[in-house]
Amino acid sequence: MRFDPRLLPRLDDAADFEAARRDFVWPRPERFNIAESCCDRWAESYPERVALIHRGEDGSRREMTYGELRGKSTALAHGLRRIGVGAGDRVALYLSQSPEAMVAHMAIQRLGAVALPLFTLFGSDALDYRLRDSGSVVAIAEEDGMERLRAVAENLPGITLVSTGSGWSGTTFDELIATAPDAPLREDTPAGDPAVLIYTSGTTGDPKGVLHAQRFLIGHMPCLEVCQSGYPSPGDVAWTPADWAWIGALMDLAMPALHYGVPLVSHRMRKFEAEAAYRLIAEEGVTRLFLPPTALRLMRNVPVPEGVRPRSVISGGESLGAGLLDWARLELGCGIEEIYGQTECNLVVGTNRWLEPTPEGAMGRALPGHVVAVVDGDGRPVKGELGEIAVKRGDPVMFLEYWGRPGATAEKFRGDWMLTGDLGVMDGDGFITFAGRGDDVITSAGYRIGPTEIENCLTSHADVLMAAVVGEPDPVRTEIVVAHVVLKDGASKDGLAGELIELVRERVSPHVAPRRVVFADRLPTTATGKIMRRALRDGD
Repeated sequence: MRFDPRLLPRLDDAADFEAARRDFVWPRPERFNIAESCCDRWAESYPERVALIHRGEDGSRREMTYGELRGKSTALAHGLRRIGVGAGDRVALYLSQSPEAMVAHMAIQRLGAVALPLFTLFGSDALDYRLRDSGSVVAIAEEDGMERLRAVAENLPGITLVSTGSGWSGTTFDELIATAPDAPLREDTPAGDPAVLIYTSGTTGDPKGVLHAQRFLIGHMPCLEVCQSGYPSPGDVAWTPADWAWIGALMDLAMPALHYGVPLVSHRMRKFEAEAAYRLIAEEGVTRLFLPPTALRLMRNVPVPEGVRPRSVISGGESLGAGLLDWARLELGCGIEEIYGQTECNLVVGTNRWLEPTPEGAMGRALPGHVVAVVDGDGRPVKGELGEIAVKRGDPVMFLEYWGRPGATAEKFRGDWMLTGDLGVMDGDGFITFAGRGDDVITSAGYRIGPTEIENCLTSHADVLMAAVVGEPDPVRTEIVVAHVVLKDGASKDGLAGELIELVRERVSPHVAPRRVVFADRLPTTATGKIMRRALRDGD
């Protein structure tokens, strides 16, 4: 059986692009399952086709075919069912880039369960909150994360821990696979059934679980097919250095690569190093890349070695700037196409500068199938003036709800529009220029970081009375995290800044830890006592 994984026709010129915008109609299947789209279709027709290429931290290399991916994920699905996982149950994945992570994702989808990806950098507080709030019944982790996870799980009755390592005394990944029956397993899921739960950074309160349906994979496809010209093409290989727990890595590259039959490289980078990234790209012949802006800036500072010639690079999360775009064209031999979305509604705006000129500074236009506007305070679309970027209801990539928060879900919408919280200006041709955030999110090294979890961690210290966290401009990371702290009477500042930074690193995550701590006598507040983070950012 032959099939075409693309939704759009091949786009050769601007006329094709305009026709795609005008004529595109979403497929709206009644039944859809991510494991079928990203694994089983290929396994049935081309079982020996390479799905995953894993490069270990020790330099080892192994491949997994689609046939093997189907076999292992089916076996794991049987194993998870045996320990009580059923449709709708949440299964947490505390895993770095690896074949085991993708096997687990496919197994969860087979059961009609819900995958909860977690950053491997997360500390105990971040893990505890997400596992508790989601009501996860199983958490799968690598051996080096099991001790941290076990300490958290002691206060979470009913959760089962599964280790991908061999030194764990409890349930192991290999045991679940080895003891499974040799029988097919894939639930015939409605396209609107829950599939993935990804937590926001928590900009105005505790992080919220963003629940997505099986069909949200379909919603990503127009962006990938437009912004990565000719995708997929023979010989393509895909990689991103970003953690698959981030929607930008999981859904901007990893899952779509498998859907398109493109070999996906997995490799854990505990800290991004440009030279190591270039080496991996050259050795594996990577042609399709998702690179966060900070990674691109670091790569720009290192000579591009021979053998690095990607066909396309996409990037998102913040504005790139003309200098970075020019460097990519000259040194990488391809342009960088900008993409835009958020956890709640991903990849709705993008560029393809080869198909259509994009005004300098603009992040693109709405992609085929997506209806995007800039709206005023009354929810009315406006052009030529500042407003909030919004996406129209009914988009298959749009989230189902905030987990357990119907009030917050309702507040996300104004009439037919889902509000992003991002400010922008749309010109007469539909190109959108990003103008900034409408809330307190910090954009650092490609991550969107909310202040609340960090502030809660800081104020748990015995010497801290109040804390406010804001972003400060930085030439490499876009922003760095800065903590403004008020101490209790009699507390000493000696060595405390380093202690507070380490506290956040350990209990929340290293990537959100403050780079700087500012001690203050007081924090600016509103008449109702709310901290005015904007005043701290502006230096008032």
